[in-house]
Amino acid sequence: MILATICVRGGSKGVPGKNIRLLKDKPLIAYTIASARESLLIDDLIVSTDDQQIAEIARSYGANVPFLRPSELATDSASKWPVFIHAIEFYESLHKKKVDFLIDLDVTVPLKNGNDIDGAIQLALDNVNVDVVITGYEPERNPYFNMMEIMPDGFAEIVKSTEKPIVRRQDAPKVYSLTPAAFVIRRAALYHYEHWSKAKCKIFPVPRERAIDIDTELDFEFVKFLMNNNEQSQSL
Repeated sequence: MILATICVRGGSKGVPGKNIRLLKDKPLIAYTIASARESLLIDDLIVSTDDQQIAEIARSYGANVPFLRPSELATDSASKWPVFIHAIEFYESLHKKKVDFLIDLDVTVPLKNGNDIDGAIQLALDNVNVDVVITGYEPERNPYFNMMEIMPDGFAEIVKSTEKPIVRRQDAPKVYSLTPAAFVIRRAALYHYEHWSKAKCKIFPVPRERAIDIDTELDFEFVKFLMNNNEQSQSL
């Protein structure tokens, strides 16, 4: 079965209270709950949180919150990997079902839709040797062309150097900036690897305008701008 999770903590440093902060007329978490409901491939959805207020708001928008996450899995330094394992094992114990894939949906990418989620899931289903599928978009900067790293001697060098310098962006290898719109993980990978970057990964591309990850106040305002602009376009 395919289990979707929305993992949210009560604390947030970049944008305080962002997981339930109002975006237009709804709390941020509501948009991800809605996009999960649009999915045709997700079998069930749960919210993993340590915060009672977040849990109540999630339930009010139709999400299942079967537990409050243990405090040791809700610190600033806690990795999501053990959070995923906790969610799967709790769900399997409660429902006596085996989870084949976990799909984590981050609330900070509110413009994703059901097609973005299902596209990432289908890519994982179609590739038996893939452990993880992550959504991503083509970034404005490319490490082979216009990104530089400060070296120990203080001088700057191109991040990914090639034998022959790349002088046109079009000639640079394609790279992707990750966005946590959907993070598809094969169950076995959670126990086999200590981190997703060690696993066999594929990227499912999503449009830049649906990939924005809210991490700052500016990101929040940009998402509101895009929402307003989209509403105006639809009304024309």
